[in-house]
Amino acid sequence: MQNGKIGVTTENIFPIIKKFLYSDHDIFLRELISNAVDATQKLKTLASIGEFKGELGDLTIMVKLDEKAKTLTISDHGIGMTAEEIDKYINQIAFSGAEEFLEKYKNQSIIGHFGLGFYSAFMVADKVEIITRSYQENSKTMEWSCDGSPEYTMQEAKKQRDRGTDIILHLSEDSLEFNDAARIREILKKHCSFLPVPIAFGKIKEWKDGKYVDTDKDDIINDVEPLWTKKPADITPEQYLEFYRKLYPMAEEPLFHIHLNIDYPFNLTGILYFPKIRNNFEIQKNKIQLYSNQVFVTDSVEGIVPEFLTLLHGVIDSPDIPLNVSRSYLQSDSNVKKISSYITRKVADRLNEIFKQERADYENKWDSLKIFIEYGIITDEKFAEKATDFVLLKNVDQKYFTLSEYATLVKEGQTDKNGNVIYLYATDKQAQYSFIAEAQERGYDVLEMDGQLDNHFISWFESKNQGTRFARVDADVIDKLIEKETKRKMALTTVQQDLLRPVFDAQLPKDDKMHFNVVFEPLDEKQQPVVITQNEFMRRMKDMAAMGGGGMPFYGQMPDSYSVVVNGNHPLVAEILDEVEKGYGADELKGINKKIDTATTDENNLNELLKDKKEEEIAQAEKDKRTELSKKLDELRKERTARLEELGRGNKLVGQLIDLALLAGGMLKGESLNKFIRRSVEMIEK
Repeated sequence: MQNGKIGVTTENIFPIIKKFLYSDHDIFLRELISNAVDATQKLKTLASIGEFKGELGDLTIMVKLDEKAKTLTISDHGIGMTAEEIDKYINQIAFSGAEEFLEKYKNQSIIGHFGLGFYSAFMVADKVEIITRSYQENSKTMEWSCDGSPEYTMQEAKKQRDRGTDIILHLSEDSLEFNDAARIREILKKHCSFLPVPIAFGKIKEWKDGKYVDTDKDDIINDVEPLWTKKPADITPEQYLEFYRKLYPMAEEPLFHIHLNIDYPFNLTGILYFPKIRNNFEIQKNKIQLYSNQVFVTDSVEGIVPEFLTLLHGVIDSPDIPLNVSRSYLQSDSNVKKISSYITRKVADRLNEIFKQERADYENKWDSLKIFIEYGIITDEKFAEKATDFVLLKNVDQKYFTLSEYATLVKEGQTDKNGNVIYLYATDKQAQYSFIAEAQERGYDVLEMDGQLDNHFISWFESKNQGTRFARVDADVIDKLIEKETKRKMALTTVQQDLLRPVFDAQLPKDDKMHFNVVFEPLDEKQQPVVITQNEFMRRMKDMAAMGGGGMPFYGQMPDSYSVVVNGNHPLVAEILDEVEKGYGADELKGINKKIDTATTDENNLNELLKDKKEEEIAQAEKDKRTELSKKLDELRKERTARLEELGRGNKLVGQLIDLALLAGGMLKGESLNKFIRRSVEMIEK
């Protein structure tokens, strides 16, 4: 029997292992099974080169839980260890101190370094035993035991076993969560589902006499030859789907898949799937599983693939990805960047291939692909360069176009007087129907841009295509969205517009969250009498602020600003003007207008006299006269405005036209909608 101390100079190695080396305690089982797999694989290698002449036999790794004894045992039939090897790999943790070790190996994998993978067992066990026998001839079964202190015992076992190793964990009181078969099965499924050596935990159960009972068949929890290890030519489409269902049992069927297989300048295999993404793409992340030689590492792969590719599902397996001590976090180095670039290129090439070969199917799936591709375009320049060949634009008639196809379609008809090509778009076909219909009557095409990332995509596109501008179809009247050389004459004079502005203002909604500005435009008399539009720039800024983007959150606090566009050439507007002028009283209106004109003239004349004087050179009498004229003019205008607003509030036609415009924009609701309906009925009855 051998007693001794594990080769460390500090006695706090186990607390440090427990606290720092592994981010999750359930990693211990992965490490111990990985060691068992390594031992098994090494034996198979030795057999293949003739150094092991014996029978390999059943190489299944057995995991056994004794809930009564609170022990967990991992048994393999691999190469085993001699007493000298136990001393070398278990006892001699060759470093001068724990802290120095952590510093030395913080940027590289410790798997295989001095048995640290084995020592993860002390995270959950207050005593660990090893019973092992080497594959070498005439070897003896050895027993090793340690209670978590630097002291250990090692001796020849009284009872000999066959080749291989048993690791027996006596679970500590604070780790009894692992003294549960369901918990162990969960960990095995998570970390060991695709290891290359069979792993058995318990027996397969069958339904008998009204309950599940164990059979005599071992329950193998892993697939030793997962799909990504096979050649794509040997895999059927149905097998790809079956594998996806195995990975994501509750998910909808994917759109496409990509099989990765490269051995130079690095090793990487895997299968990536394009999932159906609905509304919130954030919940789709962390669905790619990263493996190293079929050992699960993590599903947080931001360091190994570009941000936009984290929306994909599937698996990546590479022994060349550098890992830290816990195998849980990726390190940034040139190899990782190469892998990332390769995956990006493969994804882009695959999408381009599908688009060219199966365009109809690609278009059918575009609504699900769109958010993924737009995300890639706005976050990854290299992907954006390739994606211009297969990104699509869809119009409100459900027709699809590549960027170049659409540019050709609208260039002639939708180029404004300044030479800019205007891409009209709608975000809600139903709410913006009247605007869409008017644009289409002019022969214009309207895109449907109702996705989460469309605002960002539009900004990206405009930055790359000078002379092309997107405009939402309700951002202004159509004649202003795509301005042409010819202009219509306005039927209303400036004075008449000033008269009508308070009339329309009087019946606009009063809401701190909305601001309305009445403007007059010389539209076709057949166009709507009143239209409510929202400025493109301000709306975009508010939309981006609402998504937490744009870098200008103050836009989110600003009220929504709308233009109430009154068609100065519409007969109904002329009718309203006539009613206002009559309602005010011709003589009364002329009288106050004359007073305003006189006061304005007097103010202008005085300002002309004073324009060359500095403020200190102006006499007090002149200052008083200026103040008096300004006050008088202000009072006269307020008097006229008050009277016009009074007339506006009593004008049912004005209210009806404004409500119709609000209704067309989806802004007429609640009590206002009810009043509109009642008024409409009254006007019909008359």
